Amino acid sequence: MSAPEAVTMDDAERDEFLGTGGVGVMSLASENGADEPPHSVPVSYGYDGREETFYFRLAVGADSEKPPLTDRPVTFVTHDTVDDRWHSVVASGRLESTSDSDVATESLAGLDRVGIPLVDIFGRSTADVQFEFYRLDPDSLTGRKESTPEV
Repeated sequence: MSAPEAVTMDDAERDEFLGTGGVGVMSLASENGADEPPHSVPVSYGYDGREETFYFRLAVGADSEKPPLTDRPVTFVTHDTVDDRWHSVVASGRLESTSDSDVATESLAGLDRVGIPLVDIFGRSTADVQFEFYRLDPDSLTGRKESTPEV
């Protein structure tokens, strides 16, 4: 018996899968080029299906291991099983700070339409962690799901 094939989700399926937010993994391009692997970190996200834009609440400051974030090439992946079949979405592009004047007004409207879960992976109160909001207006956004097995 062969493994089921993966098929592409249409936009409506992808948006339903993403909902208004969840968790995934963000990979940031290395600052030192191709000789180093990307920095990958679990993150929570908000998704605005109207604008096909992701929003992230990212830890910053002295304790953060992430490289500088603004205009950094990133890939974001989220996956889960739905009805016993895997689904995944991959988004790629560059991060933008929501405080940048050219995206601030647009970002405020988008943030009103999302729900970014607060996931505590810091080992201390999240009230003691410095966060900033970033958005990803992806250059590439794809959704795939496991096909229905043949009977």
